[in-house]
Amino acid sequence: MDQPLILAEAPWLGPALALGFGLAFGSFTNVVICRLPLHKSVVFPPSACPHCGGLIRPYDNVPVLSYIFLLGRCRQCKTGISPRYPFVEAVVGAASLYAYLRHGLSLELFCEVGFVVAMVALVFIDYDHRILPNVITLPGTAVGLLLAWPREAITVKEALLGAALGAGLLFLVSEVYFRLRNIEGLGMGDIKMMGMVGAFLGWKGVLLTLFMGSFLGSIIGLGLMVARGKDLKSALPFGTFLGMAAVATLYVGPYLVEWYSGFF
Repeated sequence: MDQPLILAEAPWLGPALALGFGLAFGSFTNVVICRLPLHKSVVFPPSACPHCGGLIRPYDNVPVLSYIFLLGRCRQCKTGISPRYPFVEAVVGAASLYAYLRHGLSLELFCEVGFVVAMVALVFIDYDHRILPNVITLPGTAVGLLLAWPREAITVKEALLGAALGAGLLFLVSEVYFRLRNIEGLGMGDIKMMGMVGAFLGWKGVLLTLFMGSFLGSIIGLGLMVARGKDLKSALPFGTFLGMAAVATLYVGPYLVEWYSGFF
């Protein structure tokens, strides 16, 4: 995609707009994380303090900066606000800026930011509620498959194979585990989520995401078990680790695949 003339004449403007775009979408991602699992509208009513219910004014709703200026507290009730909010905003903002620096104003920029937004939302929703909403994973898979046609980073064949492998492999593992133990090991949410990951990252991305997600789950999960005295089932929201691994795969996956291929 050709860059607008104004971006060529003011090189700082593109990165600034990309960062602002990402921060704004990070703020929206927080709304999705909080409201979607509760079946509330992500549009209305306006943002409010989760403790006192007071409406958050626009000047107190500037991503990251408002949290810093207010010292992490609600202006009205002075109750502390979770640092998760600026963290999510910063992550999506950084993803948008990095995507712009890599791809410029292009379809790939919007694909990367959209994918990161979806994965971040799923990571925290699964952590909080142990669910991976269909309203994110199913449309996400469809969008990933549709965008594979105009994208340069992935082919339609790779997207289709990735979606089939991601969902199919986890479904097979779930079925085998259920037949052997008569206990549900993986939920359908994880299966649908991996279908979306495959649609955006292809079959190689699926395998790397599963490997890194399982590794993260094992290490962090064992740490939680020791620290909190919980069993493996209660300590592991697998979708949380898959989401983190998918974002890592987006950025470092091609380098890891190239490094690994060098041994053959």
